[in-house]
Amino acid sequence: MAVYSISSINVKDWDKYQEYMKHVPPIIEQYGGRYLVRGGEIIADNTDWELKRIVILEFPTIDQMDAFRNSPEYAPVAAIRHEAADTVGFTVSDNE
Repeated sequence: MAVYSISSINVKDWDKYQEYMKHVPPIIEQYGGRYLVRGGEIIADNTDWELKRIVILEFPTIDQMDAFRNSPEYAPVAAIRHEAADTVGFTVSDNE
């Protein structure tokens, strides 16, 4: 059952965030994940959510997503993201 991480990212420091973007893709791939959306135009329908930069990741399982998020490879890269941006998000599972 696939799972999706959907995040709205408010980038505060683009230089640091670009460093994050340089390092994170191979780690995501290492844990079976892939990008579905990375940035792009946001067309807000009927929402009060103030969307910024949208990123949607897909992982085959929640265990693989958790392994990525908690991996020793991602920890120093995540620290860059926390310095560079504020993120809100959620995870959705595809259980159909």
